[in-house]
Amino acid sequence: MGSGHAGPVLPVDRRMLPRSARMRRQQVGITSRDVARLAGVSQPTVSRALRGDTRVSAETRRRVQEAARALGYVPSEAGRSLSTRSARRVGVLVTDLTNPFYPHLVAPLHDELERLGYRMMLFTERSDEAIASERLLDRSIDGVVLTTTGLGSGLPAELHRRGLPFVYLNREGATPADAAVVDNRLGAELAARELVTLGHERVAGIFGPEETSTGREREYGFRLALAEAGVGLPEARVRRGPFEFETGHAALTSLMAAEPRPTAVFCGNDVIATGALDAALRAGIRVPDELTVIGFDDIPMSAWESFRLTTIRYDLHEMAATAARLLVRRISGEAAGDPERVVFAPAFVARRTHARPPAG
Repeated sequence: MGSGHAGPVLPVDRRMLPRSARMRRQQVGITSRDVARLAGVSQPTVSRALRGDTRVSAETRRRVQEAARALGYVPSEAGRSLSTRSARRVGVLVTDLTNPFYPHLVAPLHDELERLGYRMMLFTERSDEAIASERLLDRSIDGVVLTTTGLGSGLPAELHRRGLPFVYLNREGATPADAAVVDNRLGAELAARELVTLGHERVAGIFGPEETSTGREREYGFRLALAEAGVGLPEARVRRGPFEFETGHAALTSLMAAEPRPTAVFCGNDVIATGALDAALRAGIRVPDELTVIGFDDIPMSAWESFRLTTIRYDLHEMAATAARLLVRRISGEAAGDPERVVFAPAFVARRTHARPPAG
């Protein structure tokens, strides 16, 4: 579509602003019409350009942004909400921001939402239910990204009942909705097959919470692949807990106190795996000579020289960006049919924490 150009382009200079506009600035502040006049475009084009509408050319958006900065113009979110019935804000629920995994999920999510013309509001309460009625459902936002929702959470059903669009990111719940997820079962199967190929028979698992889709599916995929290869996973060599460093540390300490010790452990995510590596180091257990450790997610710190963790990788950045796009399409009405589920393929990443089992 056209840029909505309404006249010659004027230099972006406050002194060029007409006297009438300067008077209005003193009285009621700079308006979008003042920005339009300085940028040489129509007032509707200013509104579209400042909310990131892709129908406006990049050159026109640049000109409008320069004019807005020169005039000190800040769009009114309240006015925009009244005129469009849209707050242009998306809520992102993360109940464990201290976990190193989530900043790597939130950053690309923020960038993609910003590119699409939406602001991100981060909700970091310790549980879904704590914010369901007061903050997510007060209509100050247009949609919600759920990243830490448990399978038993009532929040997705409540969002659906209220008609507030939402998307699952890295998690899924009982209420159908758009989702961007990794193939958790396949990823865990890849880890199990690698352990079998290396010759491990005394295998342990430190899994995530059973009440989460990621915890449940990764455990299922790992157990299934081991069973198909004829390798047992007795409950005595299984631990479960939050996707946290402390889970891995405590679990590995417990597992290695039993006899016979496992020769390999699969962890529900990389954060658990770093806890297991730390516990092994403290106990003088050599990785990978005495113990193989495999994680899941391939967060950036897993490649650090101090870890060099063997893990399961998928495109975390694109998965987050996809969730943003799915939600915005649902908010805008572009997507009105059945929920869309985008599944990302995992891959095995070999680093230095895996090896064949020790002899004897």
